[in-house]
Amino acid sequence: MKAHSNKGLDFIIDKLTNSIENVITGDSFPTDITVISNNDLKEISKKNNWVFNWKDEFKQPERDVYKLTIVNNPAIIQGLISLEVKFDHVYLHLVESASFNKGKTKVYSGVPGNLVAFACKLSFQRGHEGNVAFISKSKLIDHYIESLGAVHIGRRVMIIETTAALKLINKYYKNI
Repeated sequence: MKAHSNKGLDFIIDKLTNSIENVITGDSFPTDITVISNNDLKEISKKNNWVFNWKDEFKQPERDVYKLTIVNNPAIIQGLISLEVKFDHVYLHLVESASFNKGKTKVYSGVPGNLVAFACKLSFQRGHEGNVAFISKSKLIDHYIESLGAVHIGRRVMIIETTAALKLINKYYKNI
């Protein structure tokens, strides 16, 4: 099985929103994040414009794959994240927005930020003080420092510590 962690994550934080936001209208939509099912995997494929092999990711027993959907619209997946709960942090393996949420013609902004905020929230729930780690593409290190408050700890390793995690959680989970 190929390890994705050496390649580095290359998601772009387009905008930190209160949920996800329609790019044209500016309307904000509340979201749900749930574990994907075998049924979801039928739609999550390269032929449906997903970049990563999420079926392989789903088969990794130590990882959990979650989908981001709009509340009351669970059939349309806005983005995906693969996480692993380690002994002292949550590790991000993959983050991907649906193809219609990428580029200049994207429908919704805020998808990657929403998914990363969820990882921070999960880290607190598991007793890890919001700590999240990931490997970044070299060219995106400064982007993650500026947009997420991540800390570059060497090579391409990035971490989100408690203070930055709380800021993200408070942005996306105001009602908690």
